[in-house]
Amino acid sequence: QWVYNILEKKAEADRIIHENPDPCDGFVLVPDFKWNQNQLDDLYLIALVHRRDIKSLRDLSAEHLPLLRNILREGKEAIVKRFAVPASQLRIYLHYQPSYHHLHVHFTALSYDAPGSSVERAHLLADVIDNLAMDTAYYQKRALTFPLRADEPLLKKFQEAGRF
Repeated sequence: QWVYNILEKKAEADRIIHENPDPCDGFVLVPDFKWNQNQLDDLYLIALVHRRDIKSLRDLSAEHLPLLRNILREGKEAIVKRFAVPASQLRIYLHYQPSYHHLHVHFTALSYDAPGSSVERAHLLADVIDNLAMDTAYYQKRALTFPLRADEPLLKKFQEAGRF
């Protein structure tokens, strides 16, 4: 619900760094709660898409390329303008599995070892765009590996199903 509150400006409207209001190809860019905004070494922002029908990387197709390209281009521009951090110093990625099921993109400083930014969980947005441009169903067909903590309910479900 907190994602929808941000998108509807019922909460945190004063924290929005950038917004593209287009209902199909737009998003809001907000600082992540992990970042106190006092220094740029651990810069961490999240782009939340306005669309509510895209839950994760698995839902993406070539239809979403304009949205993803907007996030990549406008997000970098907004961060350069607001924080003077060059695009070359940003890591821009999606998680799989995501921590919540509403498509969002992470923008972090390269110097920051953000939780979940490792190769097992993070998929660079530029790579996602390239993959979808080559094959619209890339993320519906591709096997995606991801780490699970020992206490995660999903791991228990895999174990119960004899899949791990």
